[in-house]
Amino acid sequence: MSDISVRIEGVAGRITLSRPKALNSVTYQMVTAIHAALDIWRDDASVKLVIIDAEGEKAFSAGGDIAELYETGRGGDFSFGQTFWRDEYRMNAALHDYPKPVVSFLQGFTMGGGMGVGCHGSHRIVGESSQVAMPECGIGLVPDVGGSMILANAPGATGAYLGLTGARMGAADAIYAGFADTYIPETQWSELISALENGADINVLDNAAISAPRGELERNQGEISHIFEGRTLPETIITLSASDTDFGAATLKAVLRGSPLSMAATLLMMAALKGNHDIREALTLEYRFTARAMEHGDFLEGIRAAIIDKDRTPHWKHAADTIDQSAAEAMLAPLGALELTFPKEKAS
Repeated sequence: MSDISVRIEGVAGRITLSRPKALNSVTYQMVTAIHAALDIWRDDASVKLVIIDAEGEKAFSAGGDIAELYETGRGGDFSFGQTFWRDEYRMNAALHDYPKPVVSFLQGFTMGGGMGVGCHGSHRIVGESSQVAMPECGIGLVPDVGGSMILANAPGATGAYLGLTGARMGAADAIYAGFADTYIPETQWSELISALENGADINVLDNAAISAPRGELERNQGEISHIFEGRTLPETIITLSASDTDFGAATLKAVLRGSPLSMAATLLMMAALKGNHDIREALTLEYRFTARAMEHGDFLEGIRAAIIDKDRTPHWKHAADTIDQSAAEAMLAPLGALELTFPKEKAS
């Protein structure tokens, strides 16, 4: 069975992630298939919109498929990871700037690489089971696949909080932070997809929308801004350590689980991208980190601790309370010949 189903149904280009047993984690084959379909449909007048969904109830996509990334990196081959991320980021940019409506239905977990597939379209639908997150700092990466741009432009310092902690957003929080647009009960999704395939106006989505149950981010916005606004990682740790609230204690615990190098770089990215909505600039910055993450960062150790040995005790290269900014700056420095580029989109 293929990991992805790409076809045309009525007036819709249809992409369905079909690895439910693997929580629809995104493989390199899926990345290239999505980008190829977008290229073909861009100039196909019979395709009026693109609909992206996924099989299974647990996840739209819980992230990128890291098994091969880990194995090749452990063997000293960093080129596969660099190629994977390069082509994935180019696909993310193509989705973000697509000239036709792109509608995604985000049930269950939408995380990391799955966010890059589901959260750059024009109409991002969440429901009662939706849980969106960018947990990359916990495995030695940074929020990527264009997620750094969304985080940097979230209200206040919400992006720094979400990026460092990997906190999961329900539907209302995902909309508040800029990862989703519309809340529609999931019992209506199948009918809406059929209507769109059969030529219904895109406004059927707005007509079906209702208010999402209340989230947590807006309620905690003041404290989030106090903790994270304009601070380095060591300064953030100091501020959190002085907090006497339950939210502060939980946030400190979450932050201390992440890679200090990744978190320090994430804060630099948040500052650099604030107010910037050019996804290519965000992806270029992200790629500078991810291209170095195996050889010079904490990625392999993060995967070992979380996925391979599952001991949950990673040995990070730096300490959160003493890491120097220069270490993070080096991970985000230009890559020279390896710098990410975006070839012109192919015509069909």
